[in-house]
Amino acid sequence: MPLAPPRTARHRTKQEFVYRTLRDSVMKCELKPGERLVIDDLARRLSVSAIPVREALQILQSEGLVVTVPHVGATVALISRESITEVFTVMEGLEMVATRTAAQRATSADVDALDAIVEDMDRAVDSRRYEQWADLNRRFHIAISRTAGMPMLQEMTERALDHWERVRRFFFSGVLVHRVDEAQREHHEFVAAIRAGEIARLETMVRQHNQGALAAYTAYLERHPSPPQSA
Repeated sequence: MPLAPPRTARHRTKQEFVYRTLRDSVMKCELKPGERLVIDDLARRLSVSAIPVREALQILQSEGLVVTVPHVGATVALISRESITEVFTVMEGLEMVATRTAAQRATSADVDALDAIVEDMDRAVDSRRYEQWADLNRRFHIAISRTAGMPMLQEMTERALDHWERVRRFFFSGVLVHRVDEAQREHHEFVAAIRAGEIARLETMVRQHNQGALAAYTAYLERHPSPPQSA
């Protein structure tokens, strides 16, 4: 089956096309952790030569999404306990800055916009549309970083959320579905604290939010040392 490029993407070069297509497939776990990436096979599936595939894999390797295994070749990077810890540790640091700055800079309209996203998330939870909830969760955290008014912070947050997306898709039924209610309660508290400008409270909540998520994934890994069979 051919790999599908991102639907909204426009690519200037074949290398960019291959990179974006492969990266999107890795993040969605369509290319699963540990899966071999054979250059000639990928080139055939994407209808390109081997050169842009090789260049794209080098970029993905620099991002930690692809690894080279001796006597095997390129494979999709595994989702390990260490990589999960890194995701939530980085997110905690970024969100500490984002929520604190957002609380200092947010207008009433900014906070109302955050509140509206959380209300949409409530409806997604009520109807068990967990994929929609996850998409809205991404929007919510990016909206906070945007409100902080720091483009570099927003870019870094989006990249960290990309890695969270890969983790949550891989452990979807094992972890995320069971944590949604608690995470949603925490999102309501985020908005209330930003509206009130309660910076110390926000810092505590950011730690609890990310460390609670990390603990949920760690507990799952302890119960299920073998990786899940599907994303």
